[in-house]
Amino acid sequence: MSGPNDSYDPKEVAALSDDALATAVEAGVAAINAAGDLDALAAAHTAHLGVRSPVALARRELGALPPQAKADAGRRVNQAISAITDAHQARQATLEKERDERVLVEEAVDVTLPWDRVPQGGRHPLTLIQERVADVFIGMGWEIAEGPEVEAAWYNFDALNIPPSHPARETQDTLWLDPPSSGVLLRTQTSPVQIRALLARGAPCYVAVPGRVYRQEALDATHSAVFHQLEGLAVDEGLTMADLKGTLDALARAMFGPETRTRLRPDHYPFTEPSADVDLQCWVCRGASAEPGAEPCKTCRSEGWVEWGGSGMVHPVVLASAGVDPQRYTGFAFGMGLERTLMSRHDMSDIRDLVEGDVRVTAALGREA
Repeated sequence: MSGPNDSYDPKEVAALSDDALATAVEAGVAAINAAGDLDALAAAHTAHLGVRSPVALARRELGALPPQAKADAGRRVNQAISAITDAHQARQATLEKERDERVLVEEAVDVTLPWDRVPQGGRHPLTLIQERVADVFIGMGWEIAEGPEVEAAWYNFDALNIPPSHPARETQDTLWLDPPSSGVLLRTQTSPVQIRALLARGAPCYVAVPGRVYRQEALDATHSAVFHQLEGLAVDEGLTMADLKGTLDALARAMFGPETRTRLRPDHYPFTEPSADVDLQCWVCRGASAEPGAEPCKTCRSEGWVEWGGSGMVHPVVLASAGVDPQRYTGFAFGMGLERTLMSRHDMSDIRDLVEGDVRVTAALGREA
């Protein structure tokens, strides 16, 4: 930059010459008019009106001019800057108008489109089947009971006649809360609510208990560490296995259709005596695949029946633990997995489909649950 000098001629400074300023204006206007969008226009503005542009460098030279030369040079620099600025403002207005017109077309909303084209959300099928089961039992005059998921060992094991040496108490099956000696666990079944219901209501007592339970299980196609059970308990004078069978038949028909049949197979559970497994007649082959020479059935593995749950007459020790006189009252209880019930209703083969959040699965099952 030149220093003050009374005989200094601004025309001798290259950046302030008429040709240099005219060239700067011509290049700036051309670049601005060539900008195809607002981003390109911003880049042209920086190059031709920014702090390192030719006209900005020319303005810096004005400070070294003598007073008599500064006015004329300043006027010519300002004219150059104004010419480029006017071109920029005009181009910016044009590009913004084009952008706004394009947005109106590209982002237009057709308010005449059908409102129901977007799929609606829904409740989870497990929630729906719990409510369906509750409706069945309420229709039979039963109550729906609930209990805590964090349970005391006495309710979960001792009161249900499950001895301290039973394998179900071990850590490979039960999720104990620290420390394990506290006797507090995540309930492994909904059966503890049997005891709570009898202690709260006494006998007679008719309750159904749908709820979440926990086991030390690895997640695979048929097992989960968190799943849902349905527990049923009836205690009254004169109840027998026939009443149990009739209740199970009524539930099976409500869940799987009026042609559904059930059967009981002898088994052993600590809290019922006698005990029995509950099987459903295969809803695909209706038992025909078990006949010699019949077409095989993958659903029941050609056995004609599918295991559903466990059941039996309430053990007298369990009744006594809840303060009910086993000499006067008898009762029956049953339990089955709600995931298995839901999978049976819809011929599903993998329990993980219910918990992995695939909205296609849950939406389809929710419409049919």
